[in-house]
Amino acid sequence: MTRSFWQRRHQAAERAADIAIVGGGVIGCATAFWLHRLRPQLRLILLEAGALADGASGRNAGFILPGASADFLKDCNRYGEERARRLWQFTRENRALLVRELDPTAFDWEDGGALIVAGSAEEEKRLQEAVSWLRSDGAPAIFLSAAEINRRLQARGYRGGLYLPEGGCLDPVALVRHLAARSEALVLTHHPVLALEPCGEGVRLETPYGSVRAGQVLLALNAYLPRLLPETAAYVRPVRAQMLATEPAGRRWVPCPVYSHEGFFYLRQLADGTLLLGGARHLHLEEEVGYEDATTEALQTDLERYLHAYFPQTEGLRVRCRWSGTMGFSPDGLPVVDQVPGLAGSYWAAGFTGHGMGYGFRMGRLLAELLLGGRPEGYDLFARSDRPAFASERFVQ
Repeated sequence: MTRSFWQRRHQAAERAADIAIVGGGVIGCATAFWLHRLRPQLRLILLEAGALADGASGRNAGFILPGASADFLKDCNRYGEERARRLWQFTRENRALLVRELDPTAFDWEDGGALIVAGSAEEEKRLQEAVSWLRSDGAPAIFLSAAEINRRLQARGYRGGLYLPEGGCLDPVALVRHLAARSEALVLTHHPVLALEPCGEGVRLETPYGSVRAGQVLLALNAYLPRLLPETAAYVRPVRAQMLATEPAGRRWVPCPVYSHEGFFYLRQLADGTLLLGGARHLHLEEEVGYEDATTEALQTDLERYLHAYFPQTEGLRVRCRWSGTMGFSPDGLPVVDQVPGLAGSYWAAGFTGHGMGYGFRMGRLLAELLLGGRPEGYDLFARSDRPAFASERFVQ
């Protein structure tokens, strides 16, 4: 990208901040919110390459679900029982903070719980066995038979699963904008950060429209982090998700978010009857990598096939729009947090693996406390030290 003589003449003088946040998604805006809440006197600048919520934060279904994968026993097998319990608690706190600290009407919060529906007999058994484990931790969970789930959703063909009263859904773009507004940060959209360089005891961030000098920086770029810090490609890779939205159906029969087949399909219905459906990535794993913002006919066909199979009443319902979004996946499925090399007191966070909304607001508080010099509760769950790395970094583009 070039800049003309005239553009350079009129670009802003170097701006100054105590803390600069790079990335205008849920993580960056939540961190700005908490920094302002904890230290109102801080000068904050938030830089975003596009518009707020332009990335995955504005392209998801808006689910707020507990846990790393919404399958507690699967989390136990992968991370160990103690860590799995702490992850569930962290995400339960995320939901509780959202409704306690913010104005839920600002982002269309729906507090109707969520359904986690099995896609196989093995998954159904795990979900049923998880109920007693979750209740022992104070996490409400109810196992529902296949017949009951199909009755509640006016669907056919679903297996049994869990009803989680603490689940919910929202408008993710409205949430991000609400957080940014409440942070009182100077928000500079369409300001991509091209380079970071140490400057005195702080850092200078170069953009096409001038530079920003800050004492500290948080890089909240998720999948796009390796483009600025190539070495982080060992911990985060770009993976594409695709979704569709139908025209309003005229009535509503899906009262809460549905997360099925180990999360490879996810569905919700808005008050006007519009159905939002995403997933099917597991059927096209090789194609759904990288940064290309595009939909594919094959995967979109699989989404429609799923919708019509479980909800025959949607036959003939037209699709209003289709879209994709780039998620940042980590090697072990958990977010990764680490210091920015060579910049004391600065951090990056990435690798939310499709669950950024479930971690986001609580993660913002954790990152704010880190930037303010603390070692907050939960940091050890996500710290990069001793975390696995990808064997190849070929997705840096």
